[in-house]
Amino acid sequence: MTQSTLISGFVKSGFEAVRETFVENFENRDELGAACCVYHEGEKVVDLWGGIRNEATGEPWEEDTMVLVWSTTKGLSGLAMALAHSRGLFEYDKPVSSYWPEFAQQGKEKITVRQLMAHQAGLLAFDELGDKATIADPDRLAVILARQKPAWKPGTRHGYHALTLGFYQSELLRRVDPKGRSLGQYFQDEIAAPLDLDFYIRLPEDIPNSRLATLREPEFGLSAMRSAPIRFILAVMNPRSAIRRALVGTEYCLDEERIYTRNYEVPSGGGVGTARAIAHAYSVFATGGKELGLEPETIEELKAPARPPSKGLRDEALKTDSYYSLGFERPGPGDPFGSPSSFGMPGTGGSFGFADPQNKIGYGYVLNGLGTSFPHDPKEVALRRAMYDSIGVPDPFHTV
Repeated sequence: MTQSTLISGFVKSGFEAVRETFVENFENRDELGAACCVYHEGEKVVDLWGGIRNEATGEPWEEDTMVLVWSTTKGLSGLAMALAHSRGLFEYDKPVSSYWPEFAQQGKEKITVRQLMAHQAGLLAFDELGDKATIADPDRLAVILARQKPAWKPGTRHGYHALTLGFYQSELLRRVDPKGRSLGQYFQDEIAAPLDLDFYIRLPEDIPNSRLATLREPEFGLSAMRSAPIRFILAVMNPRSAIRRALVGTEYCLDEERIYTRNYEVPSGGGVGTARAIAHAYSVFATGGKELGLEPETIEELKAPARPPSKGLRDEALKTDSYYSLGFERPGPGDPFGSPSSFGMPGTGGSFGFADPQNKIGYGYVLNGLGTSFPHDPKEVALRRAMYDSIGVPDPFHTV
């Protein structure tokens, strides 16, 4: 396949380096199918897609191809929660139980919304999850969420709430939203629809399989062992580890017949969409949020430095230092991206989206040939570096 037929889309003059890097990812970095989009100062300056949507059939990645982005979904969920905060539905520093009284069980009465959304609540795994049907029933799931006991004293430690965070956020939102909407529905109504985004936290029935990219699972060989901290690798290999327990249930997002499960909401990892949608959403938040009527106080909260737990930055699940705030990952020495005000979320396999308010950037990258690097895929890092080079601003957090 030639370069001209492999890659489609456009780049604004001055951003040619991003296109060159996108092509190089296919030629030298084993890219299967992918898309990358960048907004700068509110303008779409990069919109690229290419490669193979379905490896079994050889069908190409099209302009409107969508893909499951795993934990990159958390960032879009975080944007929805931020919008709800901006509209006065809850306060970050109030106890969750003040909005959801049943949550106060098992010593959780003092956990604040901020602590919950910073992965500090100790609720990273379920003692009882039930089955796929339980997750699909928010009333049944709420009972399980409320009676879960924290794994540590809330606020003292943090650990990646890989699956659970979105469920807790969604139930909180159902309690405070006058319409009682779930997080996925709130995102669709209040962000996706107004901005015309092709991104769904709850994928509807009427999306045809022909729009969905199938995933190529990563190979966990020697190269994977070298691409992540050894403590993390050992944790992933241990079926009783916190990270393995935290991931139980993520497999329910996949469907053999329909590629991804329809009408099924997993706000921490079940989002399906385009890089264009991710970049556009983050761009709105990076440039003040006027399109959604965001209050400046909420934007300032998102930009503010993360407040680490009292016993330090070591993540109980990922076994490395982590930086979390208000549903997002934040940049730092262990997770370098953007400027200090940036906020976003990577996903398993290499997808990533983030806002950089300092440089007015909204960025999205998605792929279907999943990798094993941690915390960011080399293909994505190369694109991000090319993007910052194109605007003449070195990414101050790049150390990898």
